[in-house]
Amino acid sequence: MTKPTDKLSPNYFATLSARVAALRAAGYDVIRLDIGSPDLPPAVHIVEALTCSARDSTSHGYQPLSGSSEIRRAWAQLYQNQHGVKLDPEDLLPLLGSKEGVFHLSLAILNPKDVVLIPDPGYQTYAQGARFAGAEPVSFPLLPENGFLPDLDAIPIETARRARLMWLNYPNNPTAAVADLEFFARAVEFARSYGILLVHDAAYTQVTFDGWRAPSILEVPGAADVAVELNTLSKSHNMAGWRLGIAAGNAEAITALLKLKTHADSGHFLPVQDGAVAALTGDQGWLVTRNAVYQDRRDAAMTALRGMGLLPHSSKASLYIWCPIPAGWRSMDFALHILNTAHVSLTPGIIFGPRGEGYFRLSLVRPVDVIETAMNRISNRLKVLY
Repeated sequence: MTKPTDKLSPNYFATLSARVAALRAAGYDVIRLDIGSPDLPPAVHIVEALTCSARDSTSHGYQPLSGSSEIRRAWAQLYQNQHGVKLDPEDLLPLLGSKEGVFHLSLAILNPKDVVLIPDPGYQTYAQGARFAGAEPVSFPLLPENGFLPDLDAIPIETARRARLMWLNYPNNPTAAVADLEFFARAVEFARSYGILLVHDAAYTQVTFDGWRAPSILEVPGAADVAVELNTLSKSHNMAGWRLGIAAGNAEAITALLKLKTHADSGHFLPVQDGAVAALTGDQGWLVTRNAVYQDRRDAAMTALRGMGLLPHSSKASLYIWCPIPAGWRSMDFALHILNTAHVSLTPGIIFGPRGEGYFRLSLVRPVDVIETAMNRISNRLKVLY
C-alpha cells in the first residue's frame, strides 16, 4: 500500500549523519563542512531575553497562532531598517523556520498537476513540497555563465502559462550567487505577466561579505502583489535551532498558509519569540563582526581550494562555497571518497538537482584553523590520487 510519504525521497543529511556517526564511533575525527548549521552562538542579549522570559511563570502556555504582536512589529522594524520596506505587522506571519514555510506554502497553495518552477541546482525542499502536494516540479537551470541567475526569457511560454508557483533564493543555496534589485524587478514582472506566485527564500540576506548588501524582493515596487518573501533568523542571527522565520508579501498566499498552520502547529514558545524580538530590535552591530569571521573562513577555504588546482566560484554572501570537483569523478562518489579517506564531510552537488552534478558545496561553519586542517587533508588525498 502506498503512503503519502512515498512521494518524498530520503533526506540526504539524515543518511550522512549516520555515516559520520559510524566513522566517529570507529575513532575517526570527522570534520563536517556539509550542512549549513552556524557554529557561532547568538549575541548574549538574545539569550538573556530568552532566559528572562522563560523564568516568568506566565510564559509557558499556548501563544497566538499568528505570533505575538511584538514579534510581528519586530520583523516589520527589521525590514524598514535593513531594506527601507514598510510592512504592516498585521500582514506578517511568523514561521517555525523558513523550511516549514517552504513546505507548508506548497501544501497551502498548490493543486494536483499544478506546475512549480524550481531552480536547478536548488534547495531540495522546493521540489519535495511540490511533489507532496501532487504538483509537478519543472526545473529551470542556474548556469555559471549567467552568474547562477535564471534566464527568465528561456523558460518556455507554455510552461510559464501553466505555472502556479516559482521559487527563487538569493543569496543562493548552494551556489552562493547573489542577485541585484534589477534582477528581482524582472522576476516580479515575469510573475505578473503569467499570473505566477513568486516566492523568494531570503535565508541569507544578512550573511554578506566585501561590502555587498543583499536586497529584499519586496524592495521592488508592487512586488507584494505577486510575491511572498520567506525570511529566517537561522543563518542571519545564528539561531538555526530556534526555528524562527517569517512570511511577508502577498496577502492571499499568507492567509492560505495561516489557515493550514492552524491545523499543523500551535505556534512558538513565548520565550523563543521574546528572544527573537531582542534579536530583531537590538544592536545589529555584532553581525558585522560575525560576517567578518565568515569572510576570513571563506578566504582561507578559497585560497586552499585554488592551491589544489580547483576553481571555486566567488562568493559575496551565504555560508557556502560552490566548487567544481576534480575531473573524472561523480559528485556523490567524490564526497564519499573524501569522507571515508580524508574524514572531511562535503555536500555532493547532485543532491541539489541534475545541474549540481560536477560540484561540491562546502559550508563555512567551522573555525579557520579547522577549515585549514580539512583543506590539508583533502589536498593530501588529491596528491595521492593525482
